Amino acid sequence: MIRTSQRKPFRATVTVPGDKSISHRSIMFGAVANGTTEIEGFLPGADCLSTIRCFQQMGVEIERLSETAVRVRGRGFEGLKEATSPLDVGNSGTTIRLMLGILSGVPIYSTLIGDESIARRPMKRVVDPLRKMGARIDGREEGRFTPIGVRGGELQGITYESPVASAQVKSCLLLAGLNAEGDTVVREPSQSRDHTERMLPGFGVELEAKGTEVRLKGGQTLTGTKVRVPGDISSAAFILVAALMVPGSRVTVEHVGLNPTRTGILDALRMMGAEVHTEITAHWCNEPVGNVTVSCNNLHGVEIGGALIPRLIDEIPILAVVATQAHGTTVIKDAQELKVKETNRIATTAKELRKLGASVEETEDGLIIEGGTQLSGGHCHSHGDHRIGMAMAIAGFAASGDVVVEGTEAIDVSFPGFAGLIAQL
Repeated sequence: MIRTSQRKPFRATVTVPGDKSISHRSIMFGAVANGTTEIEGFLPGADCLSTIRCFQQMGVEIERLSETAVRVRGRGFEGLKEATSPLDVGNSGTTIRLMLGILSGVPIYSTLIGDESIARRPMKRVVDPLRKMGARIDGREEGRFTPIGVRGGELQGITYESPVASAQVKSCLLLAGLNAEGDTVVREPSQSRDHTERMLPGFGVELEAKGTEVRLKGGQTLTGTKVRVPGDISSAAFILVAALMVPGSRVTVEHVGLNPTRTGILDALRMMGAEVHTEITAHWCNEPVGNVTVSCNNLHGVEIGGALIPRLIDEIPILAVVATQAHGTTVIKDAQELKVKETNRIATTAKELRKLGASVEETEDGLIIEGGTQLSGGHCHSHGDHRIGMAMAIAGFAASGDVVVEGTEAIDVSFPGFAGLIAQL
C-alpha cells in the first residue's frame, strides 16, 4: 500500500532504475551469444528477473554480481537446452513474445506460461507471422493464449507488414530471423521502439534499419559484449509528472535514456505547456543518455494521437493524471493497444481517476479528460498493473485528501524503490 497527499513545492535531482526494455534484451542477447556479456545498470525488477530464470532453466549461466550488475556466459543458440519444466515468464509480455522468436529457431521443445495477466494477453500477433516462417507453435485457442508450446526447427525468412507498431512483434521476428534462411524484413505503420536494432550491432549482428523498415540476414551469430543500461524514461515519467502536479516544483532525472522512439512523453508535456529541458551527455550501447529537467507551468489540454502514441504508449496512464490538472480538455486517441496491456488501461485509468473526482470519459481508442479538476482523496487499486499503481500514487500529489493505493506490490515489476523515492520528494 502507498499513501500520498497534496505536497508543498519541491526541488529534487534523482535517478531512476535501469530501462526495462534494454535490461530484458541484454539478458536475452547475452544468453544466445558466444562468450561473456557484462551488464551494468540492470533493472532488478520482477519482469527482468523472470527473463533471467527462464534462460537459467535452459542451461545458461547467469550470475548476479550485485543488484544491478549481471554476468551472462552465453554458448550461442545451440547452447540452449530443453527445460525440464515450463518456462514461467511471470507478468512479462516482453519475455514471452521475444522468447517465442528465439525458441522458434532452436531445435528443442519448450512450454511457456505466465500469470493471470499473461494468460489474457494476445499472442496471435507474433504466433501468426512466426508460423509463416515455419515455426511449430500450439497452445490454448490454437496458440492465441498461454500455455504455449514451441518445437523449434528450421525457419524461412519472410517480409512482414505488421498491422501495428509494436517493438515486441518486430523484435520477436528479428530474433527468429537470426536462425532463418534468407532475409527477414519487418515493416510497421509507424516506428516503434528500436532498442533491438540499436543493441544487436553491439553483439556483432549486421542489420539495416530505415524508417519503419528493418532488414536482417539469417545465419548470423552473436558475440558477448559489455552493456550499460540507462535509466528508464517510462519510470522517469512518473517523477517528472510529480513536479507538474505541484505548482512551483522542479525535478531533474539524471542518466536517463533519451532514445527518440521513447521520448513521446516529453513531447506531450511540452505540448501541454510544461517547461522541459533535455541534455544528452553520453551514448551507451548506441542509446542516447542524459538529463531531463521539468518545472511546472500553466498547463493546457491537448489532443494526442497518431504516430506519437507508440512513442508514449506506456506513459498514457500518468499522462491522463497530469491532464486532470491542465486547463481545458485533453483528448487521447489511437491508443487501442492500451486494451491489451497488463490491464485494459483505458478502462482502468478512467475508473481509478473517477474515484478521485476526475472527469474522465472512455472512448473506443482512448480517453477524454476535462482538466482543471481539484482531485479528492480516495482509495485506488493497481489491479495488478504497475503503471496504474504508480499513476494513482502521483495523482495524490494534487489531491485535497489522502490517496491510498492498494496492490502496490505490482510496482516492483518496473520500479523497485518507487515508494521510497516519492516519499523523498
